[in-house]
Amino acid sequence: MNLTEQPAYMAGMSAQLQARLNTLLEEFELFDDWEDRYRYIIDLGKDMPPLKPEERIDQTRVLGCASQVWLVMDPAPQDELRFRGESDAFIVKGLIAILVRLLDGLPYGEIQSFSIRDTLHKLGLDEALSSQRTNGLMSMVERLKKAAA
Repeated sequence: MNLTEQPAYMAGMSAQLQARLNTLLEEFELFDDWEDRYRYIIDLGKDMPPLKPEERIDQTRVLGCASQVWLVMDPAPQDELRFRGESDAFIVKGLIAILVRLLDGLPYGEIQSFSIRDTLHKLGLDEALSSQRTNGLMSMVERLKKAAA
């Protein structure tokens, strides 16, 4: 992708989110096949610090995911969403890491207007992920949007 081109769905994104997405796109382009990209996603998840046992509770659990997923919202300056997450599945933990890299610390309004479908398509994940994984990722984004509301 020519980084000077701006797809229509990026038009409403802040420069910060565009830069984060472009960084991920550049990283994904380093890999020739999806097996390598999957390994990279898993490695992203392994690099995330684990949640504390007391943070993995029903109130932080995301429903709608095939695997266990927890998202913890952290205190942040006004109108900014800070969060962390974890999963019992390696690939899902990597997907959480991608969400953290893209959305952590952004203003509430930007979280609410974020399109996970467009982002998955841009990253090529829409064809690589199972429908269960995609639905789980959408559930995570919905949880973040509710927290930002």
